[in-house]
Amino acid sequence: MTKKITVKSFQEAKDNNRKISMLTAYDYSMAKMVDAAGVDSILIGDSLGMVFQGHESTLPVTVDEMIYHTKAVVRGVKRALVITDMPFLSYHVSKEEAVRNAGRLVKEGGAEAVKIEGGANVAETIKAIVDAQIPVMGHIGLTPQSVNAFGGFKVQGKDEESAKKILEDAKSLEKAGVFAITLECVPHKLAQLITESIKIPTIGIGAGNSCDGQVLVINDMLGMFNDFVPKFVKQYAKLSTEITEAIQNYISEVKSGNFPSGEHTFGMDSDILEKLY
Repeated sequence: MTKKITVKSFQEAKDNNRKISMLTAYDYSMAKMVDAAGVDSILIGDSLGMVFQGHESTLPVTVDEMIYHTKAVVRGVKRALVITDMPFLSYHVSKEEAVRNAGRLVKEGGAEAVKIEGGANVAETIKAIVDAQIPVMGHIGLTPQSVNAFGGFKVQGKDEESAKKILEDAKSLEKAGVFAITLECVPHKLAQLITESIKIPTIGIGAGNSCDGQVLVINDMLGMFNDFVPKFVKQYAKLSTEITEAIQNYISEVKSGNFPSGEHTFGMDSDILEKLY
């Protein structure tokens, strides 16, 4: 598990029918643990706007904030491929601005790839970034930056028209040069069709197990963010409860005087102490 994961590793995984594991991280300590556990890729998601900053959506997150968190994550990673989300309005105004912002995430933040939400409507922008030698991951289906246009966080592609559009978007992104595509909140069978219809890997989140890999928000899968738990999230731990109990135990011991005890206290020579009186 010491070999560095690259964008080429993603393609090799799909070609050899090996599933790809991916999780988010937003700080050094968590990134170091996730990387050491052997995950293939770490995403610095703009989901940090919700689980880290407390916003109701990802929309307020800025490029500077993404750079800040990317720099922290990169310091803790030795093996995983580091991908950073391009936040809302960082690639919508012009191709030139999109390339500049993607470049900042790589040059200043240390990201090894960026992720962009959207389908055929952003294909030309993605091509411009790829032409600048910056690897891009696509993201279609439920794209959280479009939450206001969608009218909320809803499953996408359930009817013929929208399903056909998502499939066409996947093919457009592949043609534009993305190295992989995230499929979020789409029916299992549609995700399977897309996975079989394109040559590049698909990474599912709420898209069933036919995708080439899976991604989850670390705070969700560890049970640390309980404001809302999506249907597609499996909580592999209940750390929110454990953390709360640990904090309550700390408070209790501080108030009772049981902490700090002798084992957590520094001593000094009694002769020196006597001279201070």
